[in-house]
Amino acid sequence: MPFSIVRNDIARVHADVLVNAANTHLAEGGGVCGALFAAAGREQMRAACDAIGGCPTGGAVATPAFNLPARWCVHAVGPIWRGGCRGEEAALRSCYQSMFARVAELGAHSVAYPLISAGIYGYPAEAALAVAREETRAFLAKHDDIEVTLVVFDRSAVRLGSALEQEIREYIDDEYVAQSPHVRRRGAELEREMHWAAGIVAPAAAKPETADAESAARKADLSAFSFTGDVAEESAPDDAALRAYAAAAPVSAAGAAPTELDDLLEHLDAGFSETLLALIDQRGLADAEVYHRANLSRQLFSKIRSNPAYRPTKPTAVALAMALELDVPATQDLLSRAGLTLSRTSKFDVIVRFFLERGIYDIYQLNEALFAYDQPLVGSF
Repeated sequence: MPFSIVRNDIARVHADVLVNAANTHLAEGGGVCGALFAAAGREQMRAACDAIGGCPTGGAVATPAFNLPARWCVHAVGPIWRGGCRGEEAALRSCYQSMFARVAELGAHSVAYPLISAGIYGYPAEAALAVAREETRAFLAKHDDIEVTLVVFDRSAVRLGSALEQEIREYIDDEYVAQSPHVRRRGAELEREMHWAAGIVAPAAAKPETADAESAARKADLSAFSFTGDVAEESAPDDAALRAYAAAAPVSAAGAAPTELDDLLEHLDAGFSETLLALIDQRGLADAEVYHRANLSRQLFSKIRSNPAYRPTKPTAVALAMALELDVPATQDLLSRAGLTLSRTSKFDVIVRFFLERGIYDIYQLNEALFAYDQPLVGSF
């Protein structure tokens, strides 16, 4: 573990195994195949492939990697897309299963592969990605000590599906519009004009007749905005409200009694690790189930379990919230134990909220969406 997606030329990626999207003759081709042959050394790779003689669709064979930044090259033969009614999906699944079988047999600790059949073979990218995702998940469930990387040359190769992609785009747009200070200001102005029309508040544009009136107008104009959800409410607190606020305001650190501070420090909320482990026990989950779902390595999860003071990064904390299938409030609570939060001003945070609000807890799909929007992936990377 874990599974990641990168944008790169696969011939430049460092891994124990690099996967070639091969043809049945194991001959040099274009695209990924041509790039790997060129980087490995054409003559050496041709000789190695000629010695094997060929590979059927759905199969995979291994050769040395020669000059590639890897130890081995696995040549995996995917199907040509012919409309989807000629066993293409079964052949593509077999191709990935054969590829991963070779990786395990070689004793590799890392593998990088392209989106097989989605290039010149014409397999629809969205469907090809779904097969790659499912077969990778199945492989990692049994080999969680192997790092697996999907390498794409063009970010557009990771297609989320037209409906989901459109939903995410609209959700992001809506969140950014709702949080725009210009929109909030215009909303407040509209509310103020409605009050003016009803004769409740005098227009601020009216010139005060006295210095006292001018001072009062300035106070009204500078009154604070309080927000509930995404709605801005303009309010000018009265004297009673101000007195109540002053009474409730915290005492400054300089004026606080030492015993009060000591009491607060002695009654801290449970930390991230303690809260996480309690949630895991509450749901009756095994550790392996959690770190697999979270796309975390077993080693990292062991650190979290053994260290009560562990402070995760936000991607790790979000991954664990996804693994536990927490809703937005519960996720916010878990993140707060590590001094983190999900805001509405970060594209990463907005995309995470989109998945949580819709109850989509597939970490692979979340990472595909984050990758598509050039955001950090979640899990341990």
